[in-house]
Amino acid sequence: MSDFDLETSLGELRQREPIFHRRAFGTSRDDLEAMTAEDFFEIGASGRIYRRDFAISNLPERYKQPERHDWPCRDFSVRRLAETSIC
Repeated sequence: MSDFDLETSLGELRQREPIFHRRAFGTSRDDLEAMTAEDFFEIGASGRIYRRDFAISNLPERYKQPERHDWPCRDFSVRRLAETSIC
């Protein structure tokens, strides 16, 4: 993967953060499952770990309210994990 590919990937990932606060990418369970790996988890501000199914199951209630637009996301970075891909 070239540096250009890394920068392109970083830009695409940056658009999705925070992942569940970008409704343009979908809000259905199918959409949310397609955006996350089976072993996905997130860590809340409290430090609590939320597994994928718990997070996705609770999102429909959150989506009933208008979304805040002031979630701070900064200092993004991306790096290569291996020299070759398996794709």
